[in-house]
Amino acid sequence: MNVSFEQLKSMVVFAQVVEQGSLSAAAKHIGLSRAVVSYHIKKLEAHLEVRLLNRSTRSISLTEEGDAYYQSCKVIAEQANSANKQIENMKNEPIGLIRITCPVNAGLETIVPALNEFKTLYPKIELDVMLTDEIVNIINQGIDLAIRGAPLVDSGLQATKLCVLQTCLCGSPDYFEKFGRPKSPADLSSHDWVIYKPQKKVINLKKGTRSFSIEMKGSISTNNASARTAFIEGGHGIGRVPTYDAWPKVKKGSLTTVLDDYQLSDITIYGVFPPGATDSKKVRLLLDFLKAYFEKQLRKMELSF
Repeated sequence: MNVSFEQLKSMVVFAQVVEQGSLSAAAKHIGLSRAVVSYHIKKLEAHLEVRLLNRSTRSISLTEEGDAYYQSCKVIAEQANSANKQIENMKNEPIGLIRITCPVNAGLETIVPALNEFKTLYPKIELDVMLTDEIVNIINQGIDLAIRGAPLVDSGLQATKLCVLQTCLCGSPDYFEKFGRPKSPADLSSHDWVIYKPQKKVINLKKGTRSFSIEMKGSISTNNASARTAFIEGGHGIGRVPTYDAWPKVKKGSLTTVLDDYQLSDITIYGVFPPGATDSKKVRLLLDFLKAYFEKQLRKMELSF
C-alpha cells in the first residue's frame, strides 16, 4: 500500500491529536481548524479501514490498531521535527563541506592561517583545500570558492573582492652588494630579474604624474610564487613580490626592498565562486571572514613594514 503525501500529512496530524489529547488542542497546536483535523482523522480511518480513535463528547482514546499505528506516526513526526531542527542549527551554527582552491604560496602564507582561525570559529564546517598554481575549472571540480589574483574571465562565474595587496621590488643583500642598488627606474633595465610567469614581463612604476615601464629580463623564470621568492633570496636577481611575502624576509634580513618611493601596481585578490554558491550560509560566512581577516592582517603589516 503506497503512502501519498496527503496521507503523510494526515499521519502527522493524527500523532498530534494523540499527543495533545483532543482534536481541538491538536488543531490549535498545529494551526489548523478543528474541522480540518477531524477530516484528516476520518480520511485515515477510511483509507486504513480501521477505527483509530474511540471518541466521546469529552475525550478520545486509542483503539488497539490506533495505538500500533500511532507508534509509526510518532516516528515520522519526530523525524520531520528533527529535520527542521537540523536546518535551524545549520542557520545558527553552519555545518557541511566547503571546497576551496588557491595558489600555493598565497595559500600557505595567508589562506591557510586564515582557515585555521575560521575552522576554530566554526568547528562543524569541513574544509577541503586544494593548493595549486593552475587555474582550476571550479564548476567541473565541484569547488565552492577559488582565491584568485586576477579579475574574472569566465562570465559564468561570480566574484567578490577580498583585499588589495601591495607589492614591492626586492633583492637579496648579496645581490645588491655584487651588482649595486638601483636608484631610479632606468637602472632596473640593467639588472637580472627572477620572472614570475603568471605576471606580465613588463613592470610599471609611478611617482607623482610620471610613469615608467620596464621590461623584465633574466635567466630564471617560474610559475610558482614560493620558488620566485626563494630564487630572489638566493641572489639570482630582483623581483616584484607581494608585500605580505616580502615582509617577514625583510625583517630577518634575507631580502631588501628598493625604490620604495615609487608606486607599483597592486594585486587585487578575488573570491570566485559558481552562481548560487553564496546562497549557502557557510560560504557567505567564509567570504565575510576572509575580508575581515585580510583587512586586519594588512593593517598590521602596514604598521610594521
